Amino acid sequence: MTENPVLWQPDERRAGATAMHRFMQAQGRESYAELHDWSIGNLAEFWLAHCSFCDVKFSKSPHKVLQQPGDMTTARWFDGAQLNFAEHLLRYASGPTGQRAAIVFRGENGARSETSFEELRRETAAVAAALRSAGIQKGDRVAGFLPNCPEAIVAMLASASIGAVWSSCSPDFGINGVVDRFGQIEPKVLICADGYFYNGKRCDSLTAVRGVADVIASIRQIVVVSFTGGKLELAGLRNAISWDDFRGADAAPQYLPLPFDHPLYIMYSSGTTGVPKCIVHGAGGTLLQHLKEHVLHCDVVAGDRLFYFTTCGWMMWNWLASGLAAGATLILYDGSPFYEDGRILWRIAEEERINIFGTSAKFIAAQEKAGIRPGEEFDLSSLKSILSTGSPLAPASFDYVYAAIAGDVQLSSIAGGTDIISCFAAGNPLLPVRRGELQCLALGMAVHIFDDQGKSLIGKNGELVCTEPFPSMPVGFWNDPEDRKYHAAYFERFPGVWAHGDFAEITPRGGMIIHGRSDAVLNPGGVRIGTAEIYRQVEKLDEILESIAIGQNWDDDVRVVLFVVPRKGAVLDDELKARIRKVIRDNTTPRHVPAKIIAVPEIPRTISGKIVELAVRSVVHGAPVKNTDALANPEALRHFTNIKELQEA
Repeated sequence: MTENPVLWQPDERRAGATAMHRFMQAQGRESYAELHDWSIGNLAEFWLAHCSFCDVKFSKSPHKVLQQPGDMTTARWFDGAQLNFAEHLLRYASGPTGQRAAIVFRGENGARSETSFEELRRETAAVAAALRSAGIQKGDRVAGFLPNCPEAIVAMLASASIGAVWSSCSPDFGINGVVDRFGQIEPKVLICADGYFYNGKRCDSLTAVRGVADVIASIRQIVVVSFTGGKLELAGLRNAISWDDFRGADAAPQYLPLPFDHPLYIMYSSGTTGVPKCIVHGAGGTLLQHLKEHVLHCDVVAGDRLFYFTTCGWMMWNWLASGLAAGATLILYDGSPFYEDGRILWRIAEEERINIFGTSAKFIAAQEKAGIRPGEEFDLSSLKSILSTGSPLAPASFDYVYAAIAGDVQLSSIAGGTDIISCFAAGNPLLPVRRGELQCLALGMAVHIFDDQGKSLIGKNGELVCTEPFPSMPVGFWNDPEDRKYHAAYFERFPGVWAHGDFAEITPRGGMIIHGRSDAVLNPGGVRIGTAEIYRQVEKLDEILESIAIGQNWDDDVRVVLFVVPRKGAVLDDELKARIRKVIRDNTTPRHVPAKIIAVPEIPRTISGKIVELAVRSVVHGAPVKNTDALANPEALRHFTNIKELQEA
């Protein structure tokens, strides 16, 4: 394969100052490739060394780091160990670091607040005491239906400190979407807000809360945060109380020692193909993975200002929160990322002196299409890293970042997911950034690309798998006592091997390229094509804002159908279609060229912003979409129904 050009490389001084470099030296390794090989060949030794390097405090030491009597599904990590997740995230609350900012909140409406580490510990202790007074015990579920606000972090930490299990959704979920999730886990306390702001509008939340409370009988207490600043109207909400009244008096911090794999979070699959799966993640595995990614892969140091655009319904919120354990100041934003002509996040980056800026590939592509050049309009000199996830970052977006945002930043496209609450492929402050590639396979993750026969591939497309256990594998699925759903989700394709569902390749240099989701892979003439391979080419054209490709069953085969959203004023005429086909053919293969190209006004997405090829494919084939409540814009599906052109050759 052609070697992708290097767009950035750390100088010797910068690389030598990183935690990754110090860790590599401490293990006696001379390169990242050697360090990675050691980390997956000596799993127990690696994870124990990582615990020592990142100062993980066990209140009770493990009997054994890794027990694995069979394949990776039988693995048990840190058996006998006890710790508390919240205690680690609040460890900077004592001493001189206690007065440093732990959270800076910025709202779309101009709101700003700052919470120190010491204040965060105090708020957490008070809310934990309130939860105990409300009868919450170890293993009970506490649910958050909240904007990305400081109270969400406090409620999560309070739950974790007493051994309760936290689960959250963003307030843009509809009633059915919330019930589909929280209804399965039966929370005893629901913490919500009165509303939120999005794109200049105040949106009410309490109507949905009333509907949710009417259906989920397990909810004993509703706690309402006054987020929009108006008078709280709690009439019609059973057992409702304001956040301030619920919080009550200050209390002494208490951290319950808990088993390593004690449930910390319940998270959810996208739910676009049925009722969402409830994925249970343990406290110890989450802590270790996030510390590894923050400290080693992202080079977060105490005092760094860490931002990720996210909502409480996306795993990146949980990932962001763990930055506290590395001593970072979390910059929270709630609202539209495209507010103020698409510039609000860059304004915040300048004003808050953000060091690590995280966002989605969609956001970066949209910024380029809008002609925004943040590096020329704002002082972004504090940035040292830009992170991107949610979907593959196109090569053209790599070019845009370095040309229009910042020339001297580590651009890390990362890939993993809710299923592992972490990354299989990540950034690396020691390595160059190559155009269109994720920098490296993450430490401790035995990632391979398999062909259909389970043979490992380099430089070729296939299934992303992991062949050895890792600490953040789910504890299991909720209400799946024999782990049947859990094993079916990840281990059926290749028995005993985690199949992640991504279609990808590992480059000869050890980087990775993601070509899309396996379940959305196109298969014309029996050739497997990742949808991202098409999107990368189509979205080079200025006339096209975004696109979505599906395989349509046709004439005993599958043909590629491409839907595009033209820029305002652009027309999808024969000339533009010809240019689309040419750019695809010139840069991929004739098999990638769509048989049909059709304009649509918008593309359906999940609430976390991911396009939904399977839902569109179902609509085109006249099949029902099982769960439209998982979509941010379900009405967009109507643009794909009964299209006359798709009934023709």
